[in-house]
Amino acid sequence: MITRTRLAAGACALLAALAAGMAFPAGASAGEPTGEDAPKVDLVLDVSGSMRTRDIDGGTRMAAAKQAFNEVLDATPEEVRLGIRTLGADYPGDDRKTGCKDTAQLYPVGPLDRTEAKTAVATLSPTGWTPIGPALLKAADDLDGGDGSKRIVLISDGEDTCAPLDPCEVAREIAAKGIGLTIDTLGLVPNTKMRQQLSCIAEATGGTYTSVEHTDELTDKVNQLVDRAADPVVTPVATEGADACAKAPTLKSGLYTDREEFGQQRWYRVDVEPGQELRASVSVGADRAVNPSYGVLLRAVTVHGREIVRGEAAGNGRTDVLSTGLRYPKAKSDEDDAPAEAVCLQVTNSFSVASGVKTSPGLPLELTVDVVDGPGDSDDVAAFGLGRGWWLLGLLVLVGFVAGLLWGWLSRWRFAIWRTN
Repeated sequence: MITRTRLAAGACALLAALAAGMAFPAGASAGEPTGEDAPKVDLVLDVSGSMRTRDIDGGTRMAAAKQAFNEVLDATPEEVRLGIRTLGADYPGDDRKTGCKDTAQLYPVGPLDRTEAKTAVATLSPTGWTPIGPALLKAADDLDGGDGSKRIVLISDGEDTCAPLDPCEVAREIAAKGIGLTIDTLGLVPNTKMRQQLSCIAEATGGTYTSVEHTDELTDKVNQLVDRAADPVVTPVATEGADACAKAPTLKSGLYTDREEFGQQRWYRVDVEPGQELRASVSVGADRAVNPSYGVLLRAVTVHGREIVRGEAAGNGRTDVLSTGLRYPKAKSDEDDAPAEAVCLQVTNSFSVASGVKTSPGLPLELTVDVVDGPGDSDDVAAFGLGRGWWLLGLLVLVGFVAGLLWGWLSRWRFAIWRTN
């Protein structure tokens, strides 16, 4: 019995080792330093009087924000330098001039002491005005210095009350400085005016706007944005897709931005040499209120219209960005001067809006194109979907064969013991 147990354990160990070898290619190492400046995030929280309203999961908006902040602070990556700024937290009076200066740094941008930051958040109580514009200007100063990514995450439950300092103009001014700062906005139980203003702020800097009505949604989105700050900074290139493959712009490896109308098709072309692999992904953002149930389709087709491979994704209204991707390895050729293949990328969306919501300009679209050396001689896209070509298929067959032999041997052993007894 002990021998059988050890043999079974050995078989499991063999299969686990083979699976680990497939999952983690040689040379891959997580968490290696990149040599870049640390990413910075400033969480800007509205603490105005309206945050007392009890309409989020049976509690106040302030309670939902505190709970979300505590969970976000626990999950913040070590490499992120995080700070917290408030607006409307200190002045309870009616003097507009004073109220519109009410923004303060609750926790400085830097290495995170989670206990200290949580203690600071616990002291907050809904108080005053909503000076979004002044708070954004100060938050940009909080993030000054360094070449790492910089991100402001603004959480508010109302529009700015300190015009004529228009927060949209403030966001455009920040974007014009060319400091690579992105502003993402989250609206708690939004109305139309607030949604328009927060969308405008986000769009000015290439950020995203999200409507939030539940605590878990707030937590998930802020966590996502903080994690995104740790991604490598890549400057996107504006492009304009065509309505047909024949008219499409030819793209090199890189990150591109475009606008796509509701239900529209956008076409792009990529040249792929024999032996190379095309990797493409697309994200379409819902920067305004959209109907639930929507999808994004990315297709790679030949210039003659034959589909090569596709990627697709569907959403149900719980996220403001929908992404999908595909891979296409171009087989090597026996001819040294074989020409490149023109691959057409088609992006289609099925977003729709209710009556009264503007459909122009189109939805923000982000397209990533990467053309690299291919995995081998295989021209079978379906096989490539299993891994990097036929070698993985052969390895899977070998693993199955070995597992079958071991299982058969164990069965015979058990049957022999049973007959002896």
